[in-house]
Amino acid sequence: MAARKTDAFIVDAVRSPIGKKNGTLSHIRGDDVSAQVVNGLVERTGIDPAEVEDLQWGCVTQIEEQAWNIGRNVALTAGWPVSVCGTTVDRQCGSSMQTNFNAAAAVWSGQLDLVISGGVEMMSRVPMGSNRGSMSDAVHERYDIVMQGISAEEIAAKWNLSREDLDRYAYESHMRAARAIDEGRFEKEIIPIDLDVPAPDSGTTLVRTRFAVDEAVRRETTVEKMAALQPSFVAEGKVTAGNSSQIVDGSAAVMIASEEKASQLGLEPRARFLGFGIAGVDPHLMLHGNPQACDRALAKAGLTWDDMEVIEVNEAFASVVLQFLADTNLGERWESGDVNPNGGGISLGHPLGATGARITATLVSELERRGARYGIAAMCIGFGQAIAGVVERLS
Repeated sequence: MAARKTDAFIVDAVRSPIGKKNGTLSHIRGDDVSAQVVNGLVERTGIDPAEVEDLQWGCVTQIEEQAWNIGRNVALTAGWPVSVCGTTVDRQCGSSMQTNFNAAAAVWSGQLDLVISGGVEMMSRVPMGSNRGSMSDAVHERYDIVMQGISAEEIAAKWNLSREDLDRYAYESHMRAARAIDEGRFEKEIIPIDLDVPAPDSGTTLVRTRFAVDEAVRRETTVEKMAALQPSFVAEGKVTAGNSSQIVDGSAAVMIASEEKASQLGLEPRARFLGFGIAGVDPHLMLHGNPQACDRALAKAGLTWDDMEVIEVNEAFASVVLQFLADTNLGERWESGDVNPNGGGISLGHPLGATGARITATLVSELERRGARYGIAAMCIGFGQAIAGVVERLS
């Protein structure tokens, strides 16, 4: 901490409601959704967008509507001055946690004073994998590269996780998310999105709609319904659509400011970043690096697991979270509701490039709801990485 010139304050953290696959948000472009999110963010904080120096934007599938440096295009779409710069970051599922890292590091070092970090993924409109490319033969000679679902299956096998374990976890994710929605836990972090959607029973008439509530949660599911689903990746396997993260649409944003800039603009920070950690692991098994990334982030923050009152672990697959709980001995903390208390990628959905900022917004809100001080958010990443960030609540 001694090398830092300033704190990296989280002034505010927001997101769109998450739209299910081919649902409400499938009728709007990602840059248009993102523009509403960042405009909602600056309106809430009362700042002039011209004060923003850079917009760091996560996006995994950078093709078609999400191509051409969507980070810069979000600022332009939002109607902000051309002086507001923008860039697009791809660390796969960890993209907008990486933009948090980038923004905080720029502020800590004194290079920037006000940055918006975030991301978007419109998976209904720009399908996952549609920007697929090739890999060097040198990689294939060293590693058996497989799809993430295969890695999720291998994690389930290596950590002795049963199909019942995975389905029980997934069911609880839906129940927690439904409860969070009903209790209004997400209302502070959600920026409603205005868009035109086709009227029921009409393919041509459009109706102006305000979309404000996450729509992917399966309230009526049961463990029995989940048990009836067929394996998605391996015959006789354990990983199904029910215990995997959902394909969805969404955007999220975090405003990060230096102490001097926050004081100058009269901003009241909600939290601050204390440390980040990244980890590289076997690109075949690929999804098991969360414990290592968290250990490194905690070490940078000078804290331990005992200090963490809220823990967010992206629900890429149920097996990933259960492996994390096993390796960190935090199973009882999940049972008690300290880990993913409001559901996650299985229930709310995982809009790839937006999820890091989304879980940051949810973490900050949950720390405030509990009056808790410290929290951590972590995400596994395709091709064998993980990233984590530690947050301290201030307000």
